[in-house]
Amino acid sequence: MWMDLLIEGIHPLPGRHVTDHQMRLYMKFRQTDAPPVAAAKASISTATAYRFEQDRRLPSVKEKVRDRRRPDPLAAFFDSEVVPMLTAAPGLRAVAIFEEMQRRHPDLSAGIRRTLERRIRSWRSRYGAEQEVIFRQVHEPGRMGLSDFTDMADLGVTIVSERLDHRLYHFRLAYSGFESAHVILGGESYVALAEGLQNALWALGGAPREHRSDSLSAAFRNLAKDAREDLTRRYDALCADYGMEPTRNNRGVAHENGSIDGSTSSP
Repeated sequence: MWMDLLIEGIHPLPGRHVTDHQMRLYMKFRQTDAPPVAAAKASISTATAYRFEQDRRLPSVKEKVRDRRRPDPLAAFFDSEVVPMLTAAPGLRAVAIFEEMQRRHPDLSAGIRRTLERRIRSWRSRYGAEQEVIFRQVHEPGRMGLSDFTDMADLGVTIVSERLDHRLYHFRLAYSGFESAHVILGGESYVALAEGLQNALWALGGAPREHRSDSLSAAFRNLAKDAREDLTRRYDALCADYGMEPTRNNRGVAHENGSIDGSTSSP
């Protein structure tokens, strides 16, 4: 058993703090395995497992807040002097504040500079100006494919001097960037999506686990309730036939299709 675990790369290491994730794994394996086996699978010691059997609280719940081991070196001036400076000049650098504190307090130790910088970062994260928050998308190979329609009217394409009213169906894999395009003569519809999507999957030679569309907003427009429900069922059935999970953007939230819209608009 232990040799199998070592081969799989699971190493119960003594002296390491046990995490909540390990204990949740232990509880999962404990449903079918004895404590020693479940402990080995969760990469914890058997002794830890038996202690957990007596007290089922997670490690984060049992942790005690550690008291300060020495007096706070910033207590005398941080709230009364540093905070007003941060409030009056939000862009002031921490090193400039430290130099000013040294000027005001000549006996201030140079060793507290890092402490002051950490305290300033903490204060700014809680009370400073709001920062732009970005949740970057992490794409997995073979996980998501996206479909979108692009109106080509701005290009002014003509055939024998007659304007060609058309759109492009665009399919893209989020991870690899594989792309396929299909000319659509007319507007967005289920038929246009189905034809373009199947051509893309045949060219790809496979299908992603998930397919995302823009809710077929144009195709749904002016349809009765029964017709909209029928269109939804047909789209879901098409995805199921290729083993894909159908997902849709929230209406009016265009950036959710950014992995395909960005590539469409790029030169």
